[in-house]
Amino acid sequence: MNLVPIFQTAILVSAILVIVLILLQQRGASLGAGLGGSGELYTTRRGLDKSLFNVTIVFTVIFVLSILGLILIPS
Repeated sequence: MNLVPIFQTAILVSAILVIVLILLQQRGASLGAGLGGSGELYTTRRGLDKSLFNVTIVFTVIFVLSILGLILIPS
C-alpha cells in the first residue's frame, strides 16, 4: 500500500488549518501591543480561546507526525 499520497494530503490539510487557527487567535492583537504599548494583561485561556488553542496544538502535532512519517517511509 502506498502511503505517500496519504501523508502528503495530511501535511497539506494540517498546514492550512494550522495557519488559519493561528490567525484566528487574538492574544495581544490590540493596536497598542503592535506599537510597543505595555498595557497587556496576561490571563488564563477560557472558553473558545482555550478550545482554539488546543485544536491548534492537535493539528500541529498531526503536521509534524505526517512530515516524520513521510521522511521515514521508504520510497
